[in-house]
Amino acid sequence: MHKPTPRPRILLLSTVHTATDPRISGKIAPSLSTHFDLFVALAVDQNDQRKSPTNQRFIGLPYFRQLLWRVFFVHPIVLWKFLFIRPQIVHLFVAELLPLAFLFRWLGAEVVYEVQENLYKKFPLKSYNRGWFFERLFRYFDHQARHVFKFVFTEDAYLNEYQNLRKPHAIVHNFASSEWLSWPFPAPDVQQPTFFYAGVISFERAFDTLLHALVIVKRKHPSVRLHLFGHLRIAQKSLEERSDYRAVKEQLIFHGYAPQDEAFLYAQKALAGIALLKPVGDYVDSYPTKMFDYMALGLPVITSDLPLLKAVIEPNQCGFCVSPYDAEALAAVMLSSIENPKTLQAMGINGRKAVKTTYNWENEAKKLLELYRQ
Repeated sequence: MHKPTPRPRILLLSTVHTATDPRISGKIAPSLSTHFDLFVALAVDQNDQRKSPTNQRFIGLPYFRQLLWRVFFVHPIVLWKFLFIRPQIVHLFVAELLPLAFLFRWLGAEVVYEVQENLYKKFPLKSYNRGWFFERLFRYFDHQARHVFKFVFTEDAYLNEYQNLRKPHAIVHNFASSEWLSWPFPAPDVQQPTFFYAGVISFERAFDTLLHALVIVKRKHPSVRLHLFGHLRIAQKSLEERSDYRAVKEQLIFHGYAPQDEAFLYAQKALAGIALLKPVGDYVDSYPTKMFDYMALGLPVITSDLPLLKAVIEPNQCGFCVSPYDAEALAAVMLSSIENPKTLQAMGINGRKAVKTTYNWENEAKKLLELYRQ
């Protein structure tokens, strides 16, 4: 009898993304695990008390926010794990691992480098890990990688920067997982109008505009609430100094980062999901990925009036597009959502339909698998 051909060994690797990352753990890993011998190495934040996967093929890496500590303490662990696993392919998700990736290639592995943000536009927005030395290193290794690695891009516009690729590449959008399509449609609480937000909380994501809008909404609906899930990227002192924050502090419920299945339980009682981006850095070219999750859940979307986003929301009639700087316009949309719930029901149905036909992960996973099979 012939022995079955062993499946190629794959290592998904990030020193920044955690074990609950929805794209890596929730989408990419399940899509690849049925075709390859898969190992997943992700960061484990000790401040997060949730259990990491117990699967022996999951490798928990120490988490440090500062890049320098990761280089000195985590990268050697990554190299050791690579030598132990000896994968045929390494799929990495952060640019800091590019120097190691060239070593992996020298040791016989093929490298797939996933670009999830345009750092050439994003560096000016970063408040840490952005010294000139780090930027110079990134530019050097990023340009060298274009000659020898395969690439995965999460946005079409990233190809405007990455035009000189020598190896195959794929654009694999971070569209919604179909598991949310089976959830019941939201049933908002009419006694306490609620809105939902998932993602990093920052002024670049229009949190200042949202605060001002909530002040306006509160005057007419004092019981309004906003549930926020995600890391807060604003100093608490800076928030406390803002009069609009103090005015609506009781309306804001900060949950911190949570796995999607926990966070989305709160979306079941919400009128709409908020996914605003200001046109800074690479946000003009990027989808807020939670927008598609909201659509899959049947939750109307309130997002920015950027052309990329309007091209999704307006033809599908599944939400509202407003200026991320116009608090009065945002407040008007929120008030309309509270006072016209029947319109929201139709938007929720339309959004879920659009995900079923177009904006779903299953379609994107096919492109990823094709890149691997090349």
